Amino acid sequence: MKILYFYQYFSTPKGSWGTRVYEFAKEWVEQGHEVTVITSIYSKSDLKARKLIDNQEFEGIKVKVLDVLIDNKQPFLKRIWSFISFSLLSSYFALKLPADVVIASSGPITIGLPGLVAKYLRGRKLVFETRDLWPEGAIELGIIKNKTIQNLAYWFEKVCYNASSFIITLSPGMTQNIRNRFGFENVDDVTNAANIELFSENKEFKESELKTKSFAIYTGNIGVVNNSEWLFNAAKELQKLSRDDIKILLIGEGQQREELEERVKKEKVSNFIRMGLIPKNDLVSYVQNAFVSLVPLKGSPVLDTSSPNKFFESLAAGVPVVQNTQGWMKDFLEEHKVGFTLDPNNPKELALKLIEMHDNQEETDLMGKQAFEIAKIFFDKTYLADKMLKILIKVHHDSD
Repeated sequence: MKILYFYQYFSTPKGSWGTRVYEFAKEWVEQGHEVTVITSIYSKSDLKARKLIDNQEFEGIKVKVLDVLIDNKQPFLKRIWSFISFSLLSSYFALKLPADVVIASSGPITIGLPGLVAKYLRGRKLVFETRDLWPEGAIELGIIKNKTIQNLAYWFEKVCYNASSFIITLSPGMTQNIRNRFGFENVDDVTNAANIELFSENKEFKESELKTKSFAIYTGNIGVVNNSEWLFNAAKELQKLSRDDIKILLIGEGQQREELEERVKKEKVSNFIRMGLIPKNDLVSYVQNAFVSLVPLKGSPVLDTSSPNKFFESLAAGVPVVQNTQGWMKDFLEEHKVGFTLDPNNPKELALKLIEMHDNQEETDLMGKQAFEIAKIFFDKTYLADKMLKILIKVHHDSD
């Protein structure tokens, strides 16, 4: 089967970004399928382009890298133009390349354009992968305020869904949202995966400033949507409680990085530590040696459906999770007893929970062991890659 995958954020483990598409495509290639990924240059991935269209290959995965830069720090209009220019350029490959099944992976919703081109101009089977609820998320978070643009975006979302033989989401919450809003039955979730082998392998921890099990870790974008200020304020609360022995470590980049670093200096918050981007392979030891992983998001209903990579990777590393959404992650943590859900607007509650988990290390370690066992059952990359492949095969063989 020939699979054509449109995804703007492709990265290998050498990058500092999620490797879901790489991991899945690698499994499919090993099973004899041909996979071609059309992607761009994301600031957190390891990909570079030597020309406008650069043909590369990773573990048998054919990757066409378009020299279009995507960076979370870009101004809003520049990011929009990056999304549009990528979708226009990649539509050429929707016309040119042979494919039995085409996957359009959103957000942004503009990725739907090459998918629609492949569907209606070349008669390809289209599978739409919803990684985020676009445009609902952008509208609810106040990113898209113009009513005309909102209506146009909602219309385009519906067009993409209607054109799809199947819709794959990254969380049970997204699946339910789409079923409720559109009444579709051909939708199911294939969550982000955890590379159990990578995150469970015992890695040497060389960080001299941080003691094992003395810090809570956050990995990812540093920004408003990620509720990074909640973490900073929790560090301040820890200092007020004379618990400088507990550190909060952020590893990543984002819009609020410089602002928070300035506040650290100005307000003398010594237990709030930030490090830059780290390749996935090197990140593992930091996650493994934290006593808890933090998965914060801004308190907003649409974010209750989120499916952050760090959630799955933390469990795979045997580290319990503290998060603050009110959707499927909350239910999952409660059901399997592998973490806690807190108020996204109450940093003191977070500080107290960190003290409790740090000072009761035996109970925290048991929760971590349970997290690892649960990750093996629900989030193993091989299991999830196979689940998605079965959907693609069914789409390929079914007649519309």
